[in-house]
Amino acid sequence: MHGDAVLEFEKYPQDKTEKDLERHVASAVRGHITNFLDCIESRPKPVADIEQGHISSASCILANIALDVGRTLEWDPETHIVKSDAEANKLLRRPYRAPWKHPEPI
Repeated sequence: MHGDAVLEFEKYPQDKTEKDLERHVASAVRGHITNFLDCIESRPKPVADIEQGHISSASCILANIALDVGRTLEWDPETHIVKSDAEANKLLRRPYRAPWKHPEPI
């Protein structure tokens, strides 16, 4: 897919001056926010469903871990751990800043 960025400076003049705003995606972000708020009211899943986002990001993280450990991983979607691979499971998290502690899987 290809499309040109939709710049909405006439409708949203603050886009010109907003610090750190990625102007080329501002209209898409607004669309996602509007869709999310509409879904709160009408109850369907939003176009950018959190479950799909989790699956996408988890797949990338697991691919990187598989490269780091040099082997294929078997993911358990119910427990959210790598089956029979303590080394890979340790790489699923990073140390938290004190005083926070990462919850241990059950």
